[in-house]
Amino acid sequence: MAYDLEEQEQLDNLKALWKKYGNLATWGLIIILAGYAGWTAWTARQAGQTLHASQLYEEMQKFVVAKDNAKVQAVADDLKSKFSGTSYAHMAALVAAKSAFDANDLKLAKTQLQWVADNSKLEEYKALAKIRLAGIALDEKAYDDGLKHLAGTFPAQFDADVLDAKGDIYVAQNKIEDARTAYKAALEKMSEKSPGRQALQMKLDVIGGATDTKVVSK
Repeated sequence: MAYDLEEQEQLDNLKALWKKYGNLATWGLIIILAGYAGWTAWTARQAGQTLHASQLYEEMQKFVVAKDNAKVQAVADDLKSKFSGTSYAHMAALVAAKSAFDANDLKLAKTQLQWVADNSKLEEYKALAKIRLAGIALDEKAYDDGLKHLAGTFPAQFDADVLDAKGDIYVAQNKIEDARTAYKAALEKMSEKSPGRQALQMKLDVIGGATDTKVVSK
């Protein structure tokens, strides 16, 4: 497919939006869930493994604040090996993936996310992991892998995020019609009060909300 200079500039603007808003959206969900997990540590009042796991998780949060990625990974791996049956192990892996991503260690981030996708009993955590794996695949230009992560069934509350992520990959592949369809479907699924709605609308505006397109074949 061939693009004129104006269209290429629009695509460049869209990619800038991905960097500014795309990662923030799904990583933000991880931060929210991290806070929720910390809160449940005090309210659940469960004994044994869960209590010990919650203490390790709280310790890991200190290393997150200090941006000590090595210690974050060490505690996360400890939780995964000793307390894999608790939600703290899976939440720790998600947070460790964010820490590794911030440290530009995409390989380690993918390893942590894939563990959650393969092992978590909570569909919400699995969904977050798969969406983030798709985001990293987009960064690495592994578009087919990204779409594979987004295939299958997700909890309904993640439908908009999945469609949004698919749209990003389609734009990177220059499949503008597919991207437009995905973004529009994501907007329909997204709540009017959703904080990500404005960024999604901006993406759609950049590639043109109308069904017509200036894209022409070579």
